[in-house]
Amino acid sequence: MPKRKPSAARPASDQIRQEIRRVETRSRFGSVMRNTLAVLLSIAAIAVLVATFLMPVFRIYGTAMVPTISENEIVVALKTRSPEKGDIIAFYYNNRILVRRIIAGPGDLVSVDEYGNVEVDYRRIVERYARPKANGGSDVEYPVRVPDDGWFVLGDNRTGSIDSRHSVIGCVTQDQLIGKVVCCIWPFNAIRVFEPVSFY
Repeated sequence: MPKRKPSAARPASDQIRQEIRRVETRSRFGSVMRNTLAVLLSIAAIAVLVATFLMPVFRIYGTAMVPTISENEIVVALKTRSPEKGDIIAFYYNNRILVRRIIAGPGDLVSVDEYGNVEVDYRRIVERYARPKANGGSDVEYPVRVPDDGWFVLGDNRTGSIDSRHSVIGCVTQDQLIGKVVCCIWPFNAIRVFEPVSFY
């Protein structure tokens, strides 16, 4: 009579239950990770869209807006097509982003004298933020008539700014405009909102 082969030991029911739990846990973990990754990618995509199309964020290079905005500060702009006098705006110039303050709007007449005093429509404006006042080597002929789709802009640092006083920049037009600079978000000890100013 032939001998029977010894049968393999059956796994205990506890071991089977543990293996099922392990497989289920791994499956749940993978599902959670996939969902988390999808949420993070969605948030990142929304943040990029907001930063690109609604609220661009960028670092300041140069000292043209000192003392209002310092070099290396990070600011946020709000997209708008109709900034007002006194607003700080960001705009494109030769593949660079510049930040300056609007002094005059469409149709205004602007003059800057040899001492840096500014007149808009033959009325001198008060600029408590501009330090120091200076002509800044202006090479345009005054008075300047601002075009219907443009703005006359100046840096708050009148001795260290290239702006509408210089023919290489001139008046900023709609197609150059990025938006109105509304606040500084970095460094943390310099977080602030840029308040509107009055010229009179």
